[in-house]
Amino acid sequence: MQSSETLLLESYLKTLHHLSVHTRKAYQRDLACLQDFCAKQDIVKWSDLDGRQVRGFVAWRYRQGIDGRSLQRNLSAIRSFYRYLLDAGKARNNPAEGIVAPKSARKLPKVLDADQTGQLVEIKEQDDLALRDKAMLELIYSSGLRLAELIGINMDDIDFTDRIITVIGKGKKMRSVPVGRHAIKAIQDWLNIRQTMVNQDEVALFISNRGKRISPRSVQERLKQWAIKQGLPSHVHPHMLRHSFASHMLESSGDLRAVQELLGHADISTTQVYTHLDFQHLAQVYDKSHPRAHRKKTD
Repeated sequence: MQSSETLLLESYLKTLHHLSVHTRKAYQRDLACLQDFCAKQDIVKWSDLDGRQVRGFVAWRYRQGIDGRSLQRNLSAIRSFYRYLLDAGKARNNPAEGIVAPKSARKLPKVLDADQTGQLVEIKEQDDLALRDKAMLELIYSSGLRLAELIGINMDDIDFTDRIITVIGKGKKMRSVPVGRHAIKAIQDWLNIRQTMVNQDEVALFISNRGKRISPRSVQERLKQWAIKQGLPSHVHPHMLRHSFASHMLESSGDLRAVQELLGHADISTTQVYTHLDFQHLAQVYDKSHPRAHRKKTD
């Protein structure tokens, strides 16, 4: 592609500051793939790309093993980019408009059961980092937080009187969620230690041993270590605690809308995946319990 077309792409990517870092990087990768595809097809200008060729791009990615959700995001990136080009007068139409990605089977999220979750957060150690880690794990499970939401919490985001925490979710959307008493107690224990570790002017609730806001990677590694130490599988990750929160809440309450609000899902279809988990659990109970659910053993 011509250098001027690459500059257009770079200019567009600079406008995505309103999106999360993860989404920005994903869009950048998606559009770099599109640029590679265009080069293979001898398409020299973005304005030359048409709907038939975009369908060809999707089919090409699908043959590479890219799943339906990722392909849908590819198309979202292309549509967004072409809206930018249309506004700039560099394209005549949006070639990705109306194109739908092939559907792929939705993978059910892996969760811990209530006993396993209790086992994980039951940290007995009293050293500084153990107190911090206990507070983080209790809070993720108590309020169903995403990792980025946990990292982004500042000191003044918690209302200890009403037991509510305010977080910034996907799309910079703010929401307030309740915090359970175990998480409140763990956070208060951590705050007694935090003041001896924190750098001046650092407002983050959870900090590293260097006194600065803790990184996502550190949280992931610490959780992995605690899972092994507490006798759980080593592949436990922060989002598994969020999934466990959602599954346990839905199993107990049956209120899909409330769980949607707590999780900060824009679309209830995203929350509905947990109804499949709940049904799976009920099916297992049925298979184990109902007298006609399994064959009688024969001598």
